Amino acid sequence: MAEKKLAAVGPEMEVEKTAADTQMELQVQVAELRAEIVRLTETVSAIGSGAKAVVQGEAELMTERLRERVRDDPISTLLTVAGVAFLVGLFARR
Repeated sequence: MAEKKLAAVGPEMEVEKTAADTQMELQVQVAELRAEIVRLTETVSAIGSGAKAVVQGEAELMTERLRERVRDDPISTLLTVAGVAFLVGLFARR
C-alpha cells in the first residue's frame, strides 16, 4: 500500500521539479534580458552623445563660414537676407 502511494507521488514530484526548473530558467532569461536592455540603453546614449557632438561641430563651422562671408562681402549678404525675408513674408501671408 505504501508503495502505491509512493508510486502515485513520484510523478507529481517530477512535475513539480520540472515546473521549478522551468521557473528558474525563465528567471535567468529575464535577468539576461534586463542586462541586455541596460547595455542597449548605454549604447543608444553613447550614439546620441556622439551625434550631438557632430551636429554641434557642424553648426560652429557653418556659423564661422557665415561670419567670414559677411566680412568679405557685406552688401551681397545683406541683399540675400533681404530677398529671403521678402519671400518668407510672401509665403507667410498666404
